[in-house]
Formats: sequence, structure tokens, C-alpha cells
Amino acid sequence: MKRVINEEVADQVRELLVSEQQDVEEKSMFSGNCFLVNGKMCVCVNQENLLCRIGHERVVEELEKGTCSQMVMNGRTSKDFVYVALADITSHRKLAHWIDLCLQFNPIAKASKKRK
Repeated sequence: MKRVINEEVADQVRELLVSEQQDVEEKSMFSGNCFLVNGKMCVCVNQENLLCRIGHERVVEELEKGTCSQMVMNGRTSKDFVYVALADITSHRKLAHWIDLCLQFNPIAKASKKRK
């Protein structure tokens, strides 16, 4: 699958993460550019969405506000992840809000099993 990302948003995410965290790594995943913080998937950028890992409790809160949609992959709901349409992120402040939610959850997020 071809990886197409919104480079402008990716640059903004990169700046926000680097200003807050020391251990940031980028990988191509989920048809986008994913940012791992402390070895754990934190946020991904593709052409149309942010994929945010914010934890189940925040997911429920944000879904109730109508600011995002639940991530469903291969018919399974991913309880800790939401998609946020880039079209709805109309300011740096809104982007910073989502990155902050991701960073708040990161310390308690489980690291994925390493594949060999």
C-alpha cells in the first residue's frame, strides 16, 4: 500500500513531539508516517487523518464530543485509538491538543511486541 502523508501536518507534529520528548522515532505504518515516543506508537499522519493513541477513557470522552471517529481495523475496534480528520484541525492549538492527549497516554500505553 502506498504511503501518502500530509507533509505540512507531519512537520508540525514532529516539532510538537521534539519540543516535548527526547525519544521520538518515525516509521512507515498504517499507510502513513507514525511517530513512536519512548518506543511506543503515539500518533500517525496520513493524507486525511491523524491516528491518535489516547487511551480508552479519552476515546470515550472525545467520541461523545464528536471530535473524532473510532479506529476499526479488519473489523475489530481498537479501543485506544481514534482518527481525527485533518480538515477538522484548523489551528495549531487544535493539533497541539491532540498531541498532548497522545503524550498523556504514552507513559501508560503498552509497547507492542517486537517482530523479528
